[in-house]
Amino acid sequence: MTAESSILIAIILPLFAVPMLVMSSSRPNQRERITLVTAAVTFFVIGSLFDDVASGARPTLTLGELLPSLSITFTLEPLGMLFAGIASSLWIVTTIYAIGYMRGHHEQNQTRFFVCFAIAISSAIGIAFSGNLLTFFIFYEVLTLSTFPLVTHSGTESAKRAGRVYLGILIGTSIVFLLTAIVWTYNVTNTLDFTEGGIFGENVSVGVMATLLPLYIFGIGKAAVMPFHRWLPAAMVAPTPVSALLHAVAVVKAGVFGVLKVTIYIFGIDNLVALGSSAWIQYLAAATILVASLVALSRDNLKARLAYSTVSQLSYIVLASLLGSALGTLGGAMHIAMHAFGKITLFFCAGAIMVASHKTEISQMRGLGRKMPITFFCFLIGSLSIIGLPPFGGVWSKWYLLLGAADINEVIFILILMISSLLNVAYLIPIVIRGFYNENLEIDQEYPSKTHYTENRRLLDPGDAVANNVWRVRGFHEAPATCIGALSFTALGCVVLFFYADTLFRFLHPIVSGGAP
Repeated sequence: MTAESSILIAIILPLFAVPMLVMSSSRPNQRERITLVTAAVTFFVIGSLFDDVASGARPTLTLGELLPSLSITFTLEPLGMLFAGIASSLWIVTTIYAIGYMRGHHEQNQTRFFVCFAIAISSAIGIAFSGNLLTFFIFYEVLTLSTFPLVTHSGTESAKRAGRVYLGILIGTSIVFLLTAIVWTYNVTNTLDFTEGGIFGENVSVGVMATLLPLYIFGIGKAAVMPFHRWLPAAMVAPTPVSALLHAVAVVKAGVFGVLKVTIYIFGIDNLVALGSSAWIQYLAAATILVASLVALSRDNLKARLAYSTVSQLSYIVLASLLGSALGTLGGAMHIAMHAFGKITLFFCAGAIMVASHKTEISQMRGLGRKMPITFFCFLIGSLSIIGLPPFGGVWSKWYLLLGAADINEVIFILILMISSLLNVAYLIPIVIRGFYNENLEIDQEYPSKTHYTENRRLLDPGDAVANNVWRVRGFHEAPATCIGALSFTALGCVVLFFYADTLFRFLHPIVSGGAP
């Protein structure tokens, strides 16, 4: 199988699963098997392309030309491979988690969930492999539309309101800002291809580029730079597997991936230094890092706190892409992977807590870690990775971000990144401390005696784990086994990324070195 055919298969394979999922709506076991098999095969196909890209090859597939120099084109390069690999691998893990969560929480419209998830993954892979801005824009919009039903999954008024905010901001920014920037770029360059070193020549003035840059940054609304961030906290009304899709697997990663692609392959890293608009957007990204962290600190709802944490962490990558430093750019690219595993672990844990204990507010979680030790231990691992402490992956991406800021002598950004890490500690670690070191009177009142507990608990049948709300073993009451397995796997991923960060660095290095592996 050629690399070109593998590109096409990876994009369309999730779509082939859609009709089979619809036909299996009355047979949930078959529906979930189809999803898992499709996800695994998609990951295998994408993985088969790794050696080609690592060796310096850049396979390209063009499906058709719409207008002169405007085609639907896919090109493999390291940054896209990273994003596609994250999306396809975490699709498998999120599906395993969703099986336990959706059944344990008795969610409605489960078939629609798996169908929309598959379409979203297909569009995310299309974004990852996009060879030009036109292809990127088409799949970017498909991703927005396919995730809208997931945000409004519950059908409540709050979900519908969140869906309107989600759709309004993401569609509004992409049409008003992003599409304007794309049309303007084509007008002055006669191309939209992602090109090493950028596409703006001497005939394009600094003033035009300085105007286009903020249009792209704000137009890629999925990057959630303030003030276009409200869609992300609003979308937290969705089920936790959807939150995982939004925060780690596809949506926000599509945003920061798009920002990196534009700054590297449309503007060129060297050109960013000369742009006056680059400086104020850098400070806006830095402000987003701090303000979102402070807002997260004030939120009692666990998912809301994690949502604002994501807004902050995304601006790490936006800031890195604007520094005009090769080390900073590599740090931002690495942070896509590090944040994906850390944040999906935290959201998996939040969903597990809700399924097993029905607790959503941090103030309700006193002593809960004693009943859910695996969940809270994995939450600690994800938190330490987000904070940037060894031996967890997040330390390396933050290290290169700091080096990037030092590389251009921006002490203020070094201080902001350090303060942000302290704020990460302040809004994440107390959750774990509260869980393990404070008595939870609510749990004691729920089961005032051993007899009462035994009579009211749901005993786990090992052959039917996912049919139960919780997994109870020797006094512990964790979420269903599939949820625990998924969050344990992603927590382990945070550790693995620490030891294989050099491999990731070397794989990504060609994006800042003119293609030389």
